[in-house]
Amino acid sequence: MTFKNDYGDYPPSGWHPKTSPDYCGAQKFTEALLGWDLLGFHPKSAWRADGLDTSGGLMTYDPLKTRDIKPIGNPDGVADTLNERKKCYLELATTNVFRLGKLFNNTKLLNSDTFVICDAFGVKKIKIEQTTIKAGTPILYYRANTSSKNINLMPLDNRIYDARHNFPLVNLGSVTKDGTPGKPHPLLSDGFPFKFFYGDFITGAIGYIQDPKIITPAPPWPYRPDSYLLISAGLDGKYGTKD
Repeated sequence: MTFKNDYGDYPPSGWHPKTSPDYCGAQKFTEALLGWDLLGFHPKSAWRADGLDTSGGLMTYDPLKTRDIKPIGNPDGVADTLNERKKCYLELATTNVFRLGKLFNNTKLLNSDTFVICDAFGVKKIKIEQTTIKAGTPILYYRANTSSKNINLMPLDNRIYDARHNFPLVNLGSVTKDGTPGKPHPLLSDGFPFKFFYGDFITGAIGYIQDPKIITPAPPWPYRPDSYLLISAGLDGKYGTKD
Protein backbone atom coordinates (compact mmCIF):
# COMPACT_ATOMS: atom_id res chain seq x y z
CA MET A 1 0.00 0.00 0.00
CA THR A 2 1.51 3.32 -1.11
CA PHE A 3 0.05 4.99 1.97
CA LYS A 4 2.66 3.28 4.15
CA ASN A 5 5.49 4.59 1.98
CA ASP A 6 4.18 8.11 2.45
CA TYR A 7 3.34 7.99 6.16
CA GLY A 8 5.44 5.18 7.64
CA ASP A 9 2.57 2.85 8.55
CA TYR A 10 -0.73 1.53 7.31
CA PRO A 11 -3.93 3.42 8.16
CA PRO A 12 -5.46 2.61 11.54
CA SER A 13 -8.53 0.40 11.67
CA GLY A 14 -9.52 0.57 15.31
CA TRP A 15 -13.08 0.93 16.54
CA HIS A 16 -14.17 1.50 20.12
CA PRO A 17 -17.81 1.69 21.27
CA LYS A 18 -17.03 4.52 23.72
CA THR A 19 -14.33 6.64 22.09
CA SER A 20 -15.13 6.23 18.37
CA PRO A 21 -18.48 4.45 18.01
CA ASP A 22 -19.28 6.04 14.64
CA TYR A 23 -16.09 5.26 12.70
CA CYS A 24 -14.61 1.81 12.02
CA GLY A 25 -11.97 0.11 9.88
CA ALA A 26 -13.76 0.23 6.52
CA GLN A 27 -14.44 3.96 6.86
CA LYS A 28 -10.84 4.72 7.84
CA PHE A 29 -9.54 2.67 4.92
CA THR A 30 -11.64 4.76 2.55
CA GLU A 31 -10.46 7.99 4.16
CA ALA A 32 -6.83 6.96 3.73
CA LEU A 33 -7.19 6.24 0.03
CA LEU A 34 -9.62 8.98 -0.99
CA GLY A 35 -9.92 11.43 1.88
CA TRP A 36 -12.72 12.01 4.38
CA ASP A 37 -14.70 13.95 1.76
CA LEU A 38 -13.21 12.22 -1.33
CA LEU A 39 -10.98 15.26 -1.99
CA GLY A 40 -7.73 13.63 -0.86
CA PHE A 41 -6.22 12.57 2.46
CA HIS A 42 -5.14 15.19 4.99
CA PRO A 43 -1.73 14.28 6.51
CA LYS A 44 -2.81 15.48 9.98
CA SER A 45 -6.07 13.57 10.04
CA ALA A 46 -7.49 12.75 13.47
CA TRP A 47 -9.43 9.84 11.92
CA ARG A 48 -12.76 11.22 13.07
CA ALA A 49 -16.15 10.61 11.48
CA ASP A 50 -16.90 14.35 11.56
CA GLY A 51 -13.72 15.37 9.71
CA LEU A 52 -12.49 17.63 12.52
CA ASP A 53 -9.00 17.73 14.04
CA THR A 54 -7.94 16.26 17.40
CA SER A 55 -9.29 19.27 19.30
CA GLY A 56 -12.55 19.38 17.38
CA GLY A 57 -11.34 22.23 15.18
CA LEU A 58 -10.97 22.97 11.48
CA MET A 59 -7.24 22.39 10.99
CA THR A 60 -7.59 19.20 8.95
CA TYR A 61 -10.55 18.53 6.65
CA ASP A 62 -12.49 21.67 7.60
CA PRO A 63 -15.91 20.21 6.66
CA LEU A 64 -17.47 23.55 5.64
CA LYS A 65 -14.26 24.70 3.87
CA THR A 66 -14.25 28.04 5.72
CA ARG A 67 -10.59 28.20 6.81
CA ASP A 68 -8.73 30.55 4.45
CA ILE A 69 -5.83 32.37 6.06
CA LYS A 70 -3.00 31.47 3.68
CA PRO A 71 -1.02 33.14 2.34
CA ILE A 72 -0.90 34.92 5.70
CA GLY A 73 -2.26 38.44 5.32
CA ASN A 74 -3.44 37.78 1.78
CA PRO A 75 -5.91 34.87 1.69
CA ASP A 76 -6.40 33.53 -1.81
CA GLY A 77 -10.06 32.55 -1.67
CA VAL A 78 -9.26 28.82 -1.67
CA ALA A 79 -9.94 26.79 1.47
CA ASP A 80 -6.53 26.03 3.00
CA THR A 81 -7.43 22.41 3.58
CA LEU A 82 -7.54 21.77 -0.17
CA ASN A 83 -3.92 22.86 -0.57
CA GLU A 84 -2.86 20.64 2.33
CA ARG A 85 -4.26 17.41 0.94
CA LYS A 86 -2.54 14.53 -0.79
CA LYS A 87 -3.83 13.29 -4.12
CA CYS A 88 -6.25 10.37 -3.98
CA TYR A 89 -4.59 6.97 -4.13
CA LEU A 90 -7.43 5.60 -6.26
CA GLU A 91 -9.15 6.95 -9.36
CA LEU A 92 -12.41 8.27 -7.96
CA ALA A 93 -14.32 7.85 -11.22
CA THR A 94 -13.72 4.09 -11.27
CA THR A 95 -13.94 3.37 -7.54
CA ASN A 96 -17.11 1.92 -6.03
CA VAL A 97 -17.39 4.34 -3.12
CA PHE A 98 -20.66 5.27 -1.44
CA ARG A 99 -22.00 6.94 1.69
CA LEU A 100 -23.05 4.45 4.34
CA GLY A 101 -26.45 6.11 4.53
CA LYS A 102 -27.05 5.28 0.86
CA LEU A 103 -26.39 1.59 1.49
CA PHE A 104 -28.34 1.15 4.72
CA ASN A 105 -31.52 2.89 5.85
CA ASN A 106 -30.30 2.66 9.44
CA THR A 107 -26.55 2.74 10.09
CA LYS A 108 -27.04 2.50 13.88
CA LEU A 109 -23.81 3.53 15.64
CA LEU A 110 -21.97 4.48 12.45
CA ASN A 111 -21.99 7.95 10.89
CA SER A 112 -24.27 7.70 7.86
CA ASP A 113 -22.49 10.52 5.98
CA THR A 114 -19.10 8.80 5.87
CA PHE A 115 -17.86 6.86 2.85
CA VAL A 116 -16.94 3.21 2.30
CA ILE A 117 -15.39 1.45 -0.69
CA CYS A 118 -17.55 -1.45 -1.89
CA ASP A 119 -16.83 -4.58 -3.87
CA ALA A 120 -17.92 -5.02 -7.48
CA PHE A 121 -20.80 -7.41 -6.79
CA GLY A 122 -23.60 -4.87 -7.15
CA VAL A 123 -26.70 -5.29 -5.00
CA LYS A 124 -28.39 -1.93 -4.40
CA LYS A 125 -29.12 0.67 -7.07
CA ILE A 126 -27.99 4.14 -6.03
CA LYS A 127 -28.69 7.26 -8.05
CA ILE A 128 -25.91 9.85 -8.23
CA GLU A 129 -27.00 12.91 -10.20
CA GLN A 130 -28.39 11.42 -13.44
CA THR A 131 -26.53 8.12 -13.17
CA THR A 132 -27.66 4.94 -11.44
CA ILE A 133 -24.91 2.72 -10.05
CA LYS A 134 -25.13 -0.67 -8.36
CA ALA A 135 -23.38 -0.70 -5.00
CA GLY A 136 -21.85 -3.84 -3.57
CA THR A 137 -20.81 -4.77 -0.04
CA PRO A 138 -18.38 -2.55 1.94
CA ILE A 139 -14.81 -3.86 1.96
CA LEU A 140 -13.60 -4.55 5.49
CA TYR A 141 -10.13 -3.39 6.54
CA TYR A 142 -8.07 -4.63 9.48
CA ARG A 143 -4.59 -3.40 10.34
CA ALA A 144 -2.31 -5.90 12.04
CA ASN A 145 -1.02 -5.30 15.54
CA THR A 146 2.58 -6.13 14.70
CA SER A 147 3.64 -6.09 18.35
CA SER A 148 1.46 -9.15 18.97
CA LYS A 149 2.40 -12.75 18.20
CA ASN A 150 -0.93 -14.41 18.87
CA ILE A 151 -4.60 -14.48 17.82
CA ASN A 152 -6.03 -16.01 20.99
CA LEU A 153 -4.85 -13.61 23.70
CA MET A 154 -7.21 -11.58 25.84
CA PRO A 155 -8.23 -8.81 25.68
CA LEU A 156 -8.92 -8.77 21.94
CA ASP A 157 -6.77 -5.71 21.27
CA ASN A 158 -3.74 -7.77 22.29
CA ARG A 159 -4.26 -10.04 19.28
CA ILE A 160 -2.65 -9.63 15.87
CA TYR A 161 -6.10 -8.80 14.48
CA ASP A 162 -9.01 -7.42 16.47
CA ALA A 163 -12.35 -8.69 15.15
CA ARG A 164 -14.13 -5.65 16.57
CA HIS A 165 -12.52 -3.20 14.15
CA ASN A 166 -15.43 -3.62 11.71
CA PHE A 167 -17.95 -5.12 14.10
CA PRO A 168 -20.63 -2.37 13.88
CA LEU A 169 -20.54 -2.46 10.08
CA VAL A 170 -20.80 -6.24 9.81
CA ASN A 171 -23.64 -6.12 12.33
CA LEU A 172 -25.73 -4.06 9.88
CA GLY A 173 -26.18 -7.25 7.88
CA SER A 174 -25.92 -7.69 4.14
CA VAL A 175 -26.66 -4.87 1.69
CA THR A 176 -30.15 -5.24 0.22
CA LYS A 177 -31.96 -3.75 -2.75
CA ASP A 178 -34.11 -1.49 -0.57
CA GLY A 179 -31.68 -0.72 2.27
CA THR A 180 -33.58 -2.68 4.90
CA PRO A 181 -31.61 -5.04 7.19
CA GLY A 182 -30.36 -8.07 5.27
CA LYS A 183 -29.19 -11.47 6.38
CA PRO A 184 -26.52 -11.58 9.10
CA HIS A 185 -22.95 -12.15 7.97
CA PRO A 186 -21.62 -15.40 9.51
CA LEU A 187 -18.18 -13.78 9.72
CA LEU A 188 -18.89 -11.92 12.97
CA SER A 189 -22.57 -12.39 13.70
CA ASP A 190 -21.77 -15.29 16.04
CA GLY A 191 -20.44 -12.69 18.51
CA PHE A 192 -17.67 -13.18 21.04
CA PRO A 193 -15.44 -15.20 20.90
CA PHE A 194 -15.85 -14.77 17.10
CA LYS A 195 -15.10 -18.37 16.15
CA PHE A 196 -15.86 -17.79 12.45
CA PHE A 197 -13.21 -15.08 12.45
CA TYR A 198 -10.45 -16.53 14.66
CA GLY A 199 -11.24 -20.23 14.64
CA ASP A 200 -12.20 -22.52 17.50
CA PHE A 201 -9.14 -23.02 19.66
CA ILE A 202 -10.76 -25.95 21.48
CA THR A 203 -11.99 -28.04 18.55
CA GLY A 204 -9.27 -26.88 16.17
CA ALA A 205 -11.73 -25.55 13.56
CA ILE A 206 -9.94 -23.14 11.20
CA GLY A 207 -11.06 -19.50 11.32
CA TYR A 208 -11.60 -17.09 8.43
CA ILE A 209 -8.35 -15.19 9.02
CA GLN A 210 -6.35 -18.25 10.06
CA ASP A 211 -3.64 -19.57 7.76
CA PRO A 212 -4.28 -23.34 7.49
CA LYS A 213 -0.67 -23.98 6.46
CA ILE A 214 0.45 -23.16 10.01
CA ILE A 215 -0.38 -26.25 12.05
CA THR A 216 0.22 -27.68 15.53
CA PRO A 217 2.49 -27.43 17.48
CA ALA A 218 2.71 -23.86 16.14
CA PRO A 219 0.09 -21.50 17.60
CA PRO A 220 -2.92 -20.44 15.47
CA TRP A 221 -1.61 -17.89 12.99
CA PRO A 222 -3.36 -15.42 10.67
CA TYR A 223 -2.76 -14.47 7.07
CA ARG A 224 -0.61 -11.34 6.61
CA PRO A 225 0.38 -10.91 10.28
CA ASP A 226 2.67 -7.99 9.50
CA SER A 227 0.41 -5.74 7.43
CA TYR A 228 -3.36 -5.76 6.92
CA LEU A 229 -6.38 -7.76 5.77
CA LEU A 230 -9.07 -6.76 3.28
CA ILE A 231 -12.27 -8.81 3.31
CA SER A 232 -14.95 -8.67 0.64
CA ALA A 233 -17.59 -11.01 -0.78
CA GLY A 234 -16.58 -14.61 -1.48
CA LEU A 235 -17.91 -18.02 -2.45
CA ASP A 236 -17.87 -19.19 1.16
CA GLY A 237 -20.68 -16.74 1.96
CA LYS A 238 -19.19 -15.75 5.31
CA TYR A 239 -19.26 -12.09 4.31
CA GLY A 240 -21.14 -10.37 1.50
CA THR A 241 -22.72 -12.23 -1.40
CA LYS A 242 -21.69 -15.63 -2.73
CA ASP A 243 -21.22 -14.26 -6.27
